Amino acid sequence: MTNTILITGTSSGYGKATAELFHSRGWNVIATMRQPDPATFGSDSDRIRVLPLDVTNEDSIAALIGSVGPVDALVNNAGVGGVGAFEAMPMSLIRALIETNTIGVMAMCRAVIPQMRERRSGTIVNVTSSATLTPFPLAAAYTATKQAIEGFTGSLAHELGHFGVRVKLVEPGYAPTTRFGANALVPVERLLPGEYADFARPILEAFARPALTTEVDDVAEAVWNAVHDSEGQLRFPAGQDAVMLAQAT
Repeated sequence: MTNTILITGTSSGYGKATAELFHSRGWNVIATMRQPDPATFGSDSDRIRVLPLDVTNEDSIAALIGSVGPVDALVNNAGVGGVGAFEAMPMSLIRALIETNTIGVMAMCRAVIPQMRERRSGTIVNVTSSATLTPFPLAAAYTATKQAIEGFTGSLAHELGHFGVRVKLVEPGYAPTTRFGANALVPVERLLPGEYADFARPILEAFARPALTTEVDDVAEAVWNAVHDSEGQLRFPAGQDAVMLAQAT
């Protein structure tokens, strides 16, 4: 029987690459996004279902889970960005980051846990960030949303391990080729008051010319390894920069 994986946030970047990798290796793929576009995966998508999902909406989650049947793996990849001086971030932005990056992940886990627990099998992979591996300036609120999932995932792995369900973390590094900047809820320029200009300039310049980066395929492969891990490994850093940071901590 062919395994089925459900992946959130597959319109581009890590999610799209992960969907394509699992499809190429024989899995059925449920690829979700806020605004579904079947053309995302071209014509060779006989085992890919592209479905709508808003991880911040309980009705949207319930409708999806009710329509797709059993899933063998869930990858919580959907996320939004927010970079800038913390004091310049309105609380509405901070709450929006938490709603998607933290509560959205938890809500998706709650939605699939009952079926996995009953079958005593399945894997949940939560995608966080290398920002959890070392302090990054201008990313305080964003990092907080991802650090919350790091702690959540470690605890949940113990909780669900009793039922044969595995829970993993994939920690991508910095990938300039993804749409992370485009997915930022507020452009960074609007979140950098003049008082921060001298501080922010070298940081933004370094991000424009990174020494080491992460490719989307690095993340897809890390998700594959996490889903198929049988050694009890919790964390899977993805990309040269993330691996280097993980080794240094």
